[in-house]
Amino acid sequence: MNREILNNVLLFISLILLQVVVLNNINFLGYINPMLYILFIFFYPVKKLDSTFLILSFLLGLCIDFFANSGGVNAAATLFIAYIRIPVIKGVLGKTELDLTAFSFRKLKFGNMLTILFVLTLIHHFIVFQLEYFRLDNFFGILIKTFLTSIFTLVLLLLSFIFFSKGK
Repeated sequence: MNREILNNVLLFISLILLQVVVLNNINFLGYINPMLYILFIFFYPVKKLDSTFLILSFLLGLCIDFFANSGGVNAAATLFIAYIRIPVIKGVLGKTELDLTAFSFRKLKFGNMLTILFVLTLIHHFIVFQLEYFRLDNFFGILIKTFLTSIFTLVLLLLSFIFFSKGK
């Protein structure tokens, strides 16, 4: 097994454990819960939209759903952001063609990286909360919860990028 596969397996398992054991038990201000497990979507190599990545993303969300008893909302949201990751990257960078083999989040300018992380995190959280509540009568509340949770998650994502980039 090569080093990249081993790193992805370790990241996958450690993010599930971190989310289930620690982060799912954090309710900042009563309802803000960080969802750091989506870090896997950003650290997985951007080569092309391949079925392995989509399956792993779905399984990641499904594992979180299994332990959180959330009925598939995380699986749906994680699969969706995995599917739109490359178009969002191209849109933020303003490029129609992108050399995916040389692409890395760590090599991006901070502003571009922050924008991509924020857009995908916001979309993920909106899908999770919309499917969780599955009603439109509290749409403003869903937007507030989505925005605040996205900010909290984004701070943790940025800290994770800084922590993991120190050794490289």
